[in-house]
Formats: sequence, C-alpha cells, structure tokens
Amino acid sequence: MTVLRFLARRLGAAVVILLVLSFVVFFLQQVSPGDPARAYVGANASTATVDAEREQLGLDDPFFVQYGRFLAGAVTGDLGRSLRTRHAVTDDLQTYLPATAELVLAAFGLALVLAALFALSATRRWPGAAPLRGVLLVLASAPPFLLALVGIIVFFGRLGWLPAGGRGDYVDPGPTGMLVLDTLLHGQTDAFLDAVWHLVLPATVLAIAPAVAIGRIFRASLDGALETDYVRTARSKGLTERRVLAHHVVRNSVGPTLAMAGLQLGFMFAGVVVVEQVFSWPGIGNYLAASIPVADFPAIAGVTLVLGAVYVLTNTLVDLLQAVCDPRVVAE
Repeated sequence: MTVLRFLARRLGAAVVILLVLSFVVFFLQQVSPGDPARAYVGANASTATVDAEREQLGLDDPFFVQYGRFLAGAVTGDLGRSLRTRHAVTDDLQTYLPATAELVLAAFGLALVLAALFALSATRRWPGAAPLRGVLLVLASAPPFLLALVGIIVFFGRLGWLPAGGRGDYVDPGPTGMLVLDTLLHGQTDAFLDAVWHLVLPATVLAIAPAVAIGRIFRASLDGALETDYVRTARSKGLTERRVLAHHVVRNSVGPTLAMAGLQLGFMFAGVVVVEQVFSWPGIGNYLAASIPVADFPAIAGVTLVLGAVYVLTNTLVDLLQAVCDPRVVAE
C-alpha cells in the first residue's frame, strides 16, 4: 500500500465516523422530550407563537430534510443558536474552546513528561523509581473529581501555594485566547506567571491518569526492544547503554506509545468537563455542563461534534505519525 492510499483510507474512515457521529447526535436531539421551539419563545408563549416558531425553524420538515440542513450547517460552521446564551453556538465555542485547548495541551505535555519518567525510571532502574511509580499509580486510581478536591484542599486550603480555580484576573488581549501564550507574546511577565500558576493544579489533575497509561505502554515497548537481537548487536559493538537506549531502543518503541498517546489525548478532551467544573475553568466543559440541565440541544450538539472531531482527527494524525516512524504500518 502506498503512502497516498494509506492517507486516503485513514481520512475516508475519519469522514465516515464524523458522519455517523453527526447522525447520532441529531437523532438523539429529535427523540428527546424537549421542544426547541418552546425553549426559544419561552414557557409562557401561546400555542400559536410556538407553532409559528416551529415553522420558522423548520421543525415540521421531514427527518432527513432536517438532518441535511443540520449537516450542511455543521460543515459550514453554522451550529445553530444556543437556547441558553442566545448566541450562535459557533461564537460560544470560539469563546470557550481556547481555554479548554490551553488546559488540555498543558496537561498532555505534562503527561508525556511523567510517562517518560515512569517508563525510563523502571527500565534504567533509577534510584527512587519505585516510589515515583507507586505515587503515580495511586494518584491515577483516584477519580479526577476526588483528586481535584484533594489538590484544592492541600495546595490551596492548607499550604496556600496554588489558586483554587479560574484563569486569573488577566483580560485576554488575543490573538490565540490561550492566556499563557498570549501573555508571553505581549511580554507581560507577571500575567504570564499568574496564568501558569492557575494552570498548574488543573493540568496536573488531568495529566495523571493518561501519564500512567502512556507510561505503561512505553515501558513495555522499551522492555521488549531491549531483548531484541539488534540491541544485543549494538551492545557487542561497545556502544554505551545510554546510546543504545537513545538510538535504538527508544526509536523503536515510539509506535505503540504514539497510539496510546493519541487515545489519551482524545480521552482528555472528553474528561475535561469534570476538571473544568471543579476548578471553575471557563472552557467548553463548563459550557456543556451549564447547557445540559436546560436541554440546550444546539449547544450540546455543537460541543459533542467538536469533541468528536478532535478525537477522530487526533487519532488520524497519530496513524499518520506511526506510518512516518514505522513504514511497515503502511504496508499492512
């Protein structure tokens, strides 16, 4: 299989998955007991007003006509209007998504560092490796909301080292909406440090479980690579253990680790809802949590589609990176 065929197959699969996701989201919206027209005009509106709103929204059209309109809007970036905020869902997502992206990317970077420490400390038998792995395993076994509450009690309530929530008092000047990056671009050191300080605790809570999952796969790959013939040959040539590890073992252990890292990145976007609620982080997790109790289906559908697209595209990118790292993947 050529690289172009491999790329086309992966992208085609991603498109099919997104189409299925959009259909499921729209179907669930249709069978739900809530009435979008009533939600738009208010609970006290007359029946005639509700009927007129239903006709204007096209809710009396056949199912597949409505789905086609929904799909066309999703493709062009029109996800409807939120019943709760009365703003376009796309505008709401543009407001809240940068905060979530900043949190998830910071947590993912931290997870990769912890995963590398988890795996390499065991493989190299560093002093203190066992306590480090033990602490990470214990923390990873706790639910994220519990870990977040304990972190707030200890590091904010008892020690006063870290803030309990929020992103700080800084007003975002753009252009990315990510405070850490924007304050750095504007050369505002105090605001940058404050943004980092607010990011530490929620990012750490979000990173622990993925770090252990990635670290376990990385360690198993390292242990397997260390038993191969090419590693024994490299050692027989007199190469140092560090060089063998860097040039032969780690490079051949990246494939399975990349696959797990891609999965965990997608899971982090899904699990960020709980962390954002506990830490009052103004991202799409909080936006979704506020939309569910009032049956704000356009907002719920918009967030679901965005998270689904991120998950699918992330894993497609991981497949392509695996193909670059190991050309044998393309031939399968």
